[in-house]
Amino acid sequence: MLTIHAADLLLPGGREAPVPGGAVAVLGSGIAAVGPYREVAAAYPRARVRRWPGVLTPGLCNPYGPELLERAYHPDPREADELGTEPITGAALAALEMTDARWGAGARRGAQRMLAHGTVAVAGDFRRRAVLDAVTRAGLGREERVTEPEGRPSLDPFEGRPAAEAFLEPLGPGAAGADFAVFDVPPDGDPFAALREHGARSCVATVLGGRLVYRRR
Repeated sequence: MLTIHAADLLLPGGREAPVPGGAVAVLGSGIAAVGPYREVAAAYPRARVRRWPGVLTPGLCNPYGPELLERAYHPDPREADELGTEPITGAALAALEMTDARWGAGARRGAQRMLAHGTVAVAGDFRRRAVLDAVTRAGLGREERVTEPEGRPSLDPFEGRPAAEAFLEPLGPGAAGADFAVFDVPPDGDPFAALREHGARSCVATVLGGRLVYRRR
């Protein structure tokens, strides 16, 4: 079924100008059309429509793949009383008894947290098979990393860099897949500044390969 995702503002990425009241039409795993909602809806009058608040952008790439999934442990909610809810690193991680199964489970939870931040791909190489399997099963793409990223590893790809640098690939019919996210930030003014200010935690929806893989409740 063809689905139109519409938002208050569309940022197609690349050199394309923002589109107020923009939309993306998804057919299967690909993008059929991108543009003003009225034009996209007129081209596909029988499509299902999903309306989102805020700004629709290309999916994000997190440059800290290994740091967040292979050098950090994401606790199970049942471990919250003992370990808390934030990723565990450093000496606290070294004190845990980490088996391959536990690495895989932690990476699966970490990948889900990434999807909840609009992330559709991660950069960096993985050496633990259990972690790599978790990334693959989550559907996250993998990007090469030529140089080590600067700054503190964060689940928020907007943190520490211009918002546009977090975008993976411009949206359009020629894109590799229908990968995008929607952030509940003010569409007026400078949307890039708003994304930086509110962060990827403001994500309300993530679409990966045409599938709605995260929706904030």
